Amino acid sequence: MDDEVVSVAGLHVTYRVGRAEVFAVRGVDFHLRAGECLAIVGESGSGKSTVARALVGLTGPGARLRSDRLVVSGQELSRLGDREWRRIRGAQVGLVLQDALTALDPLRTVGAEVAEAARNHGLVRRGEVARRVHRLLTDVQVPQPELRARQYPQQLSGGLRQRALIAAAMAADPPVLVADEPTTALDVTLQAKLLDLLAARKAAGTAVLLISHDLSVVARLADRVAVMRDGEFVETGCTTDVLRAPEHPYTRQLLAATPSAHARGARLAGPRSTPARTRTPRPSGVLARVREVSKTFRGPGGARLAAVSEVSFSLSAGEILGVVGESGSGKSTLAHLLLGLLEPDTGTIELFGQPWSGVPEARRQRGRVQWVQQDPLGSFDPRYRVGRLIAEAGVDRARVRELLDQVGLDPAMADRHPRTLSGGQRQRVAIARALARDPEVIVCDEPVSALDVSVQAQILDLFADIRADLGTALVLISHDLAVVHHVADRVLVMRAGTVVESGPVTEVFARPTHPYTAQLIAALPRPGDAYAAYPEGVA
Repeated sequence: MDDEVVSVAGLHVTYRVGRAEVFAVRGVDFHLRAGECLAIVGESGSGKSTVARALVGLTGPGARLRSDRLVVSGQELSRLGDREWRRIRGAQVGLVLQDALTALDPLRTVGAEVAEAARNHGLVRRGEVARRVHRLLTDVQVPQPELRARQYPQQLSGGLRQRALIAAAMAADPPVLVADEPTTALDVTLQAKLLDLLAARKAAGTAVLLISHDLSVVARLADRVAVMRDGEFVETGCTTDVLRAPEHPYTRQLLAATPSAHARGARLAGPRSTPARTRTPRPSGVLARVREVSKTFRGPGGARLAAVSEVSFSLSAGEILGVVGESGSGKSTLAHLLLGLLEPDTGTIELFGQPWSGVPEARRQRGRVQWVQQDPLGSFDPRYRVGRLIAEAGVDRARVRELLDQVGLDPAMADRHPRTLSGGQRQRVAIARALARDPEVIVCDEPVSALDVSVQAQILDLFADIRADLGTALVLISHDLAVVHHVADRVLVMRAGTVVESGPVTEVFARPTHPYTAQLIAALPRPGDAYAAYPEGVA
């Protein structure tokens, strides 16, 4: 068609691994029109990011690309050299990556990053650079654009960095924008704002290729969707049709693994694969009491910044307590206070009926409270194999194998290095390590935010099993309200260091009383959205 700006047919990408040639993409076909969004969804390793990078000539060293057609704006790209690709990138195709902090040069100001594409393609005169940069930052809703242009990426929040990255990608007004997992690390309100920005670009005529594993993001933005698995498209079609009535079993599996209102409390990853265990006798009643706790840190210029302010709550035995809020709301600081990694400036914390804050000898109880972090690999000693990592808690090899089996891993994995495991397997190792001390409380700080939807479902099911089998209480820190709504009994909603609302999770989500809570919930997909409207997803 006349308005078709991307046309791909028979795309294959392979990588040389040793003597073998491994397929990342197998015979993919798709097209994209002006003002249209096509979403490619699938799990890690499905090949979706390789497709995105093929459109900008960044498939990487050792890659071999061949295609019957790889056309953008009427130009065949498959045989371009490095010099020709530099003319295409930015001018014909803009790229927005997932991690803006690593995508932006830490040694250059945001303004210099945004200006680069416009300068390289001769779209702006020297004296007009600053004005164009400020306009681009304004277009993507960056406040105080003159100030932000002078700052470095590490001085901005995650949401501002991601907006600056979009501004840089759009600096040369490319007809095609490729967004590769642009919302994964963002909280729900920042995610909504970013999707609004991409929708505005689409409405202005930009063709958007969205790469994502988040079906709620796809439902909000995409006109069409292609479901990818093992380098191939297994299902394509109109977004509403595919997400409401999927035909391929893999698409149905992805939908069934997605937390939603109708699936609350149900298993997301299918029947349980490990046998239920006899509940360990646990004390009943309140395990933790946090009273009027505050914590401040020294900011630029010596000013004190309140991370947590007069927070109070309790945690009962066998309870799952969700803590939600935007980035910077104080969630992780609260977790560190509960773990005893930080001391409160004011207020008190009691665990198991004894003072926890301000009493060094109370740390003898530390084994009763364990921690599961967002990035398990970063928390592991890279020299150790899985078995030794778990055995550090003071357990023997037989107990290590029992713990691995308990979290659904082959006990033989005790002899492997964590770097050889998938993200979901590493998170299970982290949970096994936390369980080794038979804790009564586990604090989970963003434990599933970096995981694919099906792996996330497995971990959420595992948390439910741990509570059911062991009676362990869980504190689930998350910016993903759908995750918290699915698994938690009660929820604390934090904003700017304070708890603005708390209560049973079903009541808070159904009838929020604070405007901020209502704003967070409004940013979630509603029942009328395509993916949430599919009630047969668990079939």
